[in-house]
Amino acid sequence: MTFSVIGKLVLIIKFYSTLRDIAGKKAVEINIPDGTTIQQLATDIVELYPKMREDLLNENGKIHGHVHIFVDGLDVPFLSNNTSEIISNDSVVDVFHAIGGGHYQNDIVVCSD
Repeated sequence: MTFSVIGKLVLIIKFYSTLRDIAGKKAVEINIPDGTTIQQLATDIVELYPKMREDLLNENGKIHGHVHIFVDGLDVPFLSNNTSEIISNDSVVDVFHAIGGGHYQNDIVVCSD
């Protein structure tokens, strides 16, 4: 849910997994200028929550490939302009950090009678 405020957008961003722990809440509301891209939004998020930098952005400041940012239900890699896509007045943004399994050891234990 977003709405216009004279040349700016008030955007609700929902966080999941460890990002929610860093933000300290399920969702935040931020003001962004009209014409903000997904990449700029990720940079703005990191400015608000510096502890998210390592989770969201690589050493060049670009969004990690394993991070999933959904805009209006579409994962960023599947959008036509990818991270250059401009967030519109009615966009809903969800941010997921990669969730994976742990490290498993491949030890084989043989039991005999």
